[in-house]
Amino acid sequence: MWYTYAPKGVCSRKIDFNIEDGVVKECRFTGGCNGNTQGVCALVEGMPVEEVIRRLSGINCNGRGTSCPDQLSKALKAALEQKA
Repeated sequence: MWYTYAPKGVCSRKIDFNIEDGVVKECRFTGGCNGNTQGVCALVEGMPVEEVIRRLSGINCNGRGTSCPDQLSKALKAALEQKA
């Protein structure tokens, strides 16, 4: 199922991702540091959602208190809560 999330406190403006059977199948950021966000997506695609959340939650970008990877973890948590 496809989800869209509006990140807060970071340069990226939107995160689109697809979850199938508890696994991140596709991921795209709009805005942000293009190379970094492409890299994050390439790394998490094929990974279980819970593992992505565990690895990315709490990553901080330049003292902002969050980051694009952290926002992806928040987006995935929100998607899991929506499903419940």
